[in-house]
Amino acid sequence: PTLLLTYVPKENNFPRSFFKLAGSLVNITSLLAVQPKSKKTLTKSGVKNIVVVEGVRIPFLQSGTSYADLMPHDLARAALQGLLNRTSVPREVVDYIVYGTVIQEVKTSNVAREAALGAGFSDKTPAHTVTMACISSNQAMTTGVGMIAAGQCDVVVAGGVELMSDVPIRHSRKMRKTMLTLNRAKTLGQKLSLLSKIRPDYFAPELPAVAEFSTSETMGHSADRLAAAFAVSRLEQDEYALRSHTLAKKAQDGGLLLDVVPFKVPGKDTVTKDNGIRPSSMEQMGKLKPAFVKPYGTVTAANSSFLTDGASAVLLMSEEKALAMGYKPKAYLRDFVYVSQDPKDQLLLGPTYATPKVLEKAGLTMADIDVFEFHEAFAGQILANLKAMDSDWFAQNYMGRKSKVGAPPLEKFNTWGGSLSLGHPFAATGCRLVMTTAHSLKKEGGQYGLVAACAAGGLPKCVLGP
Repeated sequence: PTLLLTYVPKENNFPRSFFKLAGSLVNITSLLAVQPKSKKTLTKSGVKNIVVVEGVRIPFLQSGTSYADLMPHDLARAALQGLLNRTSVPREVVDYIVYGTVIQEVKTSNVAREAALGAGFSDKTPAHTVTMACISSNQAMTTGVGMIAAGQCDVVVAGGVELMSDVPIRHSRKMRKTMLTLNRAKTLGQKLSLLSKIRPDYFAPELPAVAEFSTSETMGHSADRLAAAFAVSRLEQDEYALRSHTLAKKAQDGGLLLDVVPFKVPGKDTVTKDNGIRPSSMEQMGKLKPAFVKPYGTVTAANSSFLTDGASAVLLMSEEKALAMGYKPKAYLRDFVYVSQDPKDQLLLGPTYATPKVLEKAGLTMADIDVFEFHEAFAGQILANLKAMDSDWFAQNYMGRKSKVGAPPLEKFNTWGGSLSLGHPFAATGCRLVMTTAHSLKKEGGQYGLVAACAAGGLPKCVLGP
């Protein structure tokens, strides 16, 4: 989708930001508390102003650590409570709650509803759950935007949650079929007859895999092939991954990750920061073996995002409602559009396809963007996109464009780290991208930011905001 996002400074008279999302790519532009470089506005006459009031996330942790004994709705509840604590918004004011998730817990299939009830929201507050791979919380946000724009709601909470520490592992289909039939058997003879048909291979479990259903290929394999197609070396990937961890550590130590809220884990200590940030050395990273394409692949555990637990939440309002309640919006959401590509060969190229669409719709160029925030699924995926964006040949032969859009300059790109270092709880990452961009723009005095994220299924999403 393409979503328009704007920050209103203290004077309350600056142009509003444009926040665009497009499938696996998200681009955000946000105007924050400094004098903008220009007075250009991206507002649209007759379109209701929709704002981001605040956004938070609990610390993103490597799977199997402090959140391992919890359930997804526990994490989502903590994010909701963190948002309530930071904003002091009355629960009864919230008209609707939308949450994204990818790996669903069958006991809480509508995790939005269970988390909302756990966080103390009224049972009269509707809530539903969406899924769109790694852009699920982006889908949650744009769903909220649509509800507010349509006049159905004034206040919506959107977010995302993922708990990779505990994923569903199923019996084989043969065993499931036998057990369901056994449940309907009426006599002891019928039950014994069914049980006698069970064979040892029935007990083999069906393990979950981060793979495309349409291609049966894991995303890691796709990343390896993409890196090879664009001649991205192992050395380049390791250097980029080290950059991500180094910048994330600097941002964490400098108190820049303002969206993180502490979470008191039941029976354990309070978690206050992300635990996957681990700057290493090129020498140590070079010792790791290929993780997917063996023995000659270039994607390793060190240059890939890791399995992560976490949750996030943002508070969306109509401008009128926010101002009436005394809130100073952090960003305005203006528009959104989703695009998609071939899920086999172009699975992770969403940012390349979505970025020019967002910029053209906003009437901007790459040079107008002050902050770039792209989701880092793999270092090879990021670097391949940057090469594709900077290629006239790719633009002409694959995108039907006369010329390239151009690659973002690294001094403006993911300067506080990214998913490689901060972590990637699939459905929760979108909200982090949005809030990181907003806070970074404010600190740097920027006017426009571009956020992008690739997602499974070849669904790119792009967000832009002034």
